[in-house]
Amino acid sequence: MTEYERSRTMPALPELVFDEAADTARLEAWMPRDLHVQVGEPPAVTVHEDRTDSDERGLLRSQKDQMRMEWGTRDDGRYAGWLQVAGMESAGTSRVTIHLSFFDEDSAPPREVIEQGLDESLARLEEQVRLRAESSG
Repeated sequence: MTEYERSRTMPALPELVFDEAADTARLEAWMPRDLHVQVGEPPAVTVHEDRTDSDERGLLRSQKDQMRMEWGTRDDGRYAGWLQVAGMESAGTSRVTIHLSFFDEDSAPPREVIEQGLDESLARLEEQVRLRAESSG
């Protein structure tokens, strides 16, 4: 098993950050650009990956009361991940952590691709949160 984790501080309330991250209509605004999520009957999703030009049946669950999202492959358990939002002592600031687990290392993308994808996703999520905060006043 191979695991990856990245965190980022965002200048917004945790509720706003979680609402942006968990909005299934806007997942592609912050997720890696080569992943495209089609939401089915919750918690079912289908994820298309441009890199492999393949579709993967998955599951996506959001728990607003815990400010946590969890996802993974539906049929074979090769992959799982989670996103956790936590408030920080500094008022109006949140910490977002994304964790990925690859249980089948042969099907995992290269380490550099995963690490770059995590960093870019967190930066894109921060930008989406900033835009949402500005538009809501």
